Amino acid sequence: MKLTVKEICEMIHAPVTGDPSIVVSGVSSFDNAKESDITFAGDGSYLSRLGQTRAGAVIVPRDATFENRPHPCVFFAENPRRAFFELVAHFHPVPAPAPGISPLAVIGKNCVLGNHVTISPHVVMEEDVVIEDHVHIMPHVFIGNGCVIKEHTVIRPNVTVMDGTCLGKHVIIHSGSVIGSDGYGFVQDGESHFKLSHTGHVIIGDHVEIGACNTIDRGTLGVTWIGNGVKTDNQVHIAHNVSIGDHTLVVAQVGIAGSTSIGKQTIIAGKAGISGHLTIGNHVIVGPYAGVSSSVPDHQIVSGIPHMPHKTWLKVVNILGRLPDMRKTLLGLKKRLEALERIIQKPEQP
Repeated sequence: MKLTVKEICEMIHAPVTGDPSIVVSGVSSFDNAKESDITFAGDGSYLSRLGQTRAGAVIVPRDATFENRPHPCVFFAENPRRAFFELVAHFHPVPAPAPGISPLAVIGKNCVLGNHVTISPHVVMEEDVVIEDHVHIMPHVFIGNGCVIKEHTVIRPNVTVMDGTCLGKHVIIHSGSVIGSDGYGFVQDGESHFKLSHTGHVIIGDHVEIGACNTIDRGTLGVTWIGNGVKTDNQVHIAHNVSIGDHTLVVAQVGIAGSTSIGKQTIIAGKAGISGHLTIGNHVIVGPYAGVSSSVPDHQIVSGIPHMPHKTWLKVVNILGRLPDMRKTLLGLKKRLEALERIIQKPEQP
């Protein structure tokens, strides 16, 4: 596959300086590119080395300025990374699955299958399931009673989708994830624990991507809700009755306890833990390893255990390594103060 610079300019809507007849036949990283490749330089560390890449063309930010043009062919894009990966998708398209239902799939009663669906071998689908058009379900997927899977959704191998789950349009569920499992709900009964029945379900919006080995629990009585455009990384746990607002990012190994509400366009960084029954606002950033124990208003950046404003946490981190010396100093001052007090309190000799 080959594209001219002129064709690329039309595809990514980016003005270009250089010969429009140059031909690009591949995409590559900045340092590994060949003369026939296109690459991108999204920040200053790459822009300062623009003359060093062997790529035939480079995509840079639209507001990038140079005293002298450091490369013979430069595209100026609003979002260089996105523009580059649009080209990656063009040069490396995902093969479209052949529609059809494998004879090795098990389809329950009263299931409704749309047009151009692909149901792979060893899929098990229980009763009253609705599968809309262009859905691709890969091998060894289980889909429970009454689930609805909307158009253009892809479910990768070994995913479990439990009863009553609704997946929106253009959703991707990666391998090993469990959607709609029972939450961790027990009540103490003497010396034992009585399991609470979970009769709720999970609703996932459009254009959501769920990473590998996620567990998203059904609502105890109501709904666990994942908004449009949410992206979760691998090994994320979302407990019962949690709601996550549109276009929020949840990074690897995050745990969100039950009945917590996460706002829109929020970022939960890796290994953060969020307690239950909290409200995390819109446009919040929760730092990595943070332990969030109370609600967080909109537009806040928090870090640490327990969580605190990020700037405060940076000061705390700077102090932590000096605590042993500070303790030693304080103990020394304490001894000197006690000695002075003994002198002051010593009765005068007659």
